[in-house]
Amino acid sequence: MLEGTERTRVGRAAAESALIRVVHHYGARPEFVLIGGLVPELLCSDSTMLHAGTTDVDVQVNLEIQSNTENALRLERALLNAEFRREDEGRVWRWQTEENGARVLVKFELLADLDYLPNKAVIEFNECDSLGAINLRGTSYAAHDVEVREITRRIHGDTLRVEINVTGLAGFLLAKASAAYSRRLPKDWYDLAFVLQHNNAGGPEAAADRVRAKFGEELTGAIRSALDDMRGNFANATSQGPTAYAEQMLIDHPELDLTTLRADAVVAVADFHDRLFQPQ
Repeated sequence: MLEGTERTRVGRAAAESALIRVVHHYGARPEFVLIGGLVPELLCSDSTMLHAGTTDVDVQVNLEIQSNTENALRLERALLNAEFRREDEGRVWRWQTEENGARVLVKFELLADLDYLPNKAVIEFNECDSLGAINLRGTSYAAHDVEVREITRRIHGDTLRVEINVTGLAGFLLAKASAAYSRRLPKDWYDLAFVLQHNNAGGPEAAADRVRAKFGEELTGAIRSALDDMRGNFANATSQGPTAYAEQMLIDHPELDLTTLRADAVVAVADFHDRLFQPQ
């Protein structure tokens, strides 16, 4: 893989191209829902700020699992035709390809959230040779807030236009907060702070209104713990949340001020959390 492409415009373009090729070979709009690092740019398309992107294509497959075996077989064929291969023998949920000769390694990960299976259980799709998913708690929020997006890109001289299910603002924030709570990665804090500030809905309080409208009855238990944890990790300017956000923003926007970036992240998360849980 080309060094340093994980969160760059080159890496994001490679991941988006790979996703479009998979959907093109699928032949229709798949049931899976796009989540993860490709989504913030779509949710914040009106902003002048650039999101760092990702070389990972993360999809939530609850809807695929609920449909039929033919869909899973179709997706497996699409991945193979798009030149993806399973990463290794045991990880049926993670596939990879080297995109467009740019030495950018793109990973395609299939995530589910099934109540009757334990967290991180491996799910193997019936009749598929090597396709499956990993069960990750919290990803199902993405499948309950879906927007259909049309994405166009010129690939190998051809213009490909596909329709993709993409998680909406509310689904993204809750799925991402769950991910941040479980794995503690700087990229998750960055994504949360970026989307809260720069989303097309109008900022953190507007984002909270979207979450309340979509999931208001469900903001208890594990997801409440994840959201409270998020608030704690943005408690002040030196917390790991603002630090992760500011460090990545300075890579993409070196003209910005470190102190201001940290403070903006703290305020955004506080405003979101306060609005989310204020009395009705």
